Amino acid sequence: FSPGAPPDNSSTLAASKTLPPKSLGPPPLGPVNPALRTESVRPTVEEPSEDCSVPADAILIPLREALDACRPTVQKQVCDDIGRRLMVLGDTWAQGKLSAPVRKRMNVLVQELQQHHWDTADEIHRSLMVDYVNEVSQWLVGIKRLIAEMRNLPTVVLAEPRDDGTKTMPDQE
Repeated sequence: FSPGAPPDNSSTLAASKTLPPKSLGPPPLGPVNPALRTESVRPTVEEPSEDCSVPADAILIPLREALDACRPTVQKQVCDDIGRRLMVLGDTWAQGKLSAPVRKRMNVLVQELQQHHWDTADEIHRSLMVDYVNEVSQWLVGIKRLIAEMRNLPTVVLAEPRDDGTKTMPDQE
C-alpha cells in the first residue's frame, strides 16, 4: 500500500486475501513485505487461463493511441522515448518473453487507462515493477511516463472515449 493513497476496491480486495496468518502478529509497516505477499497470492487471483493469451495488439494499440493523444502537448523527445519503449514491449511480447501474470496485469492496466482510472493504472504499474522487475524494466518506465502524461492531458482530449462505467448502457446520455 502506498501511504496517503486512498484504497480502491481492487487493492482492498487483494489486501483482504493477502493478510498473513494471525500467529505472525500484525503485518510490518513499510514497503518491504507487501511485495512478498502480492507475489505469493496475486498470480492465482489474477490468472484465469483465457486472459493469458491476450494478443499483443490488445495492449499495444490502446497504448499507441494514448501516446498519439499526448503528442500535441508533450515534448517530442518524451513521446519518442515512450514510443521506443512500447516497441520494446511489443517485441518482448511477440517473442513470448513475458510471463502470463505480466501479460494479464498489462491487460488490466490498459483497461484502467482507457477508463481514466489513473491511480489504479499507476498501482498496477508499481506492482509489476516490484514483482517482475527483471521482466519489465526495459519498457515499464515508458508506461509509467505515459500514465503521468495522460493524467495531465486536458479533459477535452480525454472526453472522446467517455467510459465512466456506463458502457453497458450506451443510450444513457
